[in-house]
Amino acid sequence: MRDHGGRRGRAGRGRAALVAGASALALTLLTACSGGPPGEPAPPAEVGWGFTHTRYSADQGEDRAVRRARATLEGTGLPQVQHLMGWGADNPEPRPGAYDFAAMDRRIALAGKTGATPVVTLCCAPDWMKGGTAGRTDWSVGSLERAPDPEHYADFARLAATTARRYPQVRHYLVWNEFKGFWNETEGRWDHEGYTELYNQVRRALKEVDPAIRVGGPYLVMDSFPPGRADGASREVRGAWGALDRRTVDAFRYWNRHKDGADFVVVDGSSYTVDGELVPDAFAATAKFTDVGRWLRAETGGRLPLWWAEYYVEPGDADDRRADWPESRRRAAHAAGLVALAKGGATTAFYWNPERPAAPCPGCLWRPTHLPDGGAPLPMLDLFTRFQREFGPGTRFASVPGDTASGLSVLADDRAVLAVNHRATARTVRIDGARVRLEAYEVRWLGRTGR
Repeated sequence: MRDHGGRRGRAGRGRAALVAGASALALTLLTACSGGPPGEPAPPAEVGWGFTHTRYSADQGEDRAVRRARATLEGTGLPQVQHLMGWGADNPEPRPGAYDFAAMDRRIALAGKTGATPVVTLCCAPDWMKGGTAGRTDWSVGSLERAPDPEHYADFARLAATTARRYPQVRHYLVWNEFKGFWNETEGRWDHEGYTELYNQVRRALKEVDPAIRVGGPYLVMDSFPPGRADGASREVRGAWGALDRRTVDAFRYWNRHKDGADFVVVDGSSYTVDGELVPDAFAATAKFTDVGRWLRAETGGRLPLWWAEYYVEPGDADDRRADWPESRRRAAHAAGLVALAKGGATTAFYWNPERPAAPCPGCLWRPTHLPDGGAPLPMLDLFTRFQREFGPGTRFASVPGDTASGLSVLADDRAVLAVNHRATARTVRIDGARVRLEAYEVRWLGRTGR
């Protein structure tokens, strides 16, 4: 299968600087409901912590490794996201009214075979909707990430409705991805007006198919500037990690005020800054997810579930840069990120799976299928599976007595405690009335003392 979007495809946004975020040096123990601060009603429980399919997955072939990968996913309970076009899916409508859902069918079937909740990201658009030639598909990043022309918004909405009718088992849709192609070059800001118009048309089309379908947006990038930068930085959403770009704040508020409705709010972002800096460090930077999440919940009045379609804790999209981190540090940083997301009120977040067919495969969920033990689970899959099982949507988090020193993330409900050591050295800490030794970058699950 062709690349169809590569790993993230974050190029081609057509704007200069954005936003990023992170945290204070001390990460404290949590006392909150999953919906936000104590006493605030939690949003409706749905979906949870899962992953997004990219170019390579377990939907093609019947060799032993591919079958093992499918078996690995069975029983994990992890929701699975698939894009409509790209990242493993072909052009769904190469010509007006002529459809090709074969690749998409395989991905949705994979979710069904492995017992997963399927979620569809409605991106990207066929070439003829954005100035290209009907019957031809340009898979270059610049073309794939171009938004539909305004005169084709209705065509894209009809394609969304066709997709919903084809997959009645899919109940959740994300509208577009990262505002791709929605940058106003003349004014140097997001084209939030254009995106919101597309969103509203797509939402109406989906609701006409079935009013019970859940639709969310704006899938806006929560990038940030490092501390000390004043030009373009938000004064409202900031922390030791830096500050959101004011243009991101403006775009979110416009969508929030002019949307026809939403069943959940979905965004994405990284803990590092637009310059790739982790401030103050890789672990403390994850506090950005908490701060931004609480701001988003406040902006929407706490009435809508908060989703993160993508979240990133290590700079650089290239695989050679990802290999710089040992897997133990990567797993610990992601665990700290999940804790920070939950503290910010998120009930759902998706890991961007970097699966590839051959080694090395840093951050992969299962071993590459070209290896002798291909398809076997890897530590990152175990992390997400356990987090979903212990802290799925609807969880009411509880306070845990113990150390509040820096270099430690802790999250708990009335049954389980997750403790994450940020340090590259072992340490002994007190958690829930017990002394616990944590090895370097250890991610430890504990039962509640006396429960």
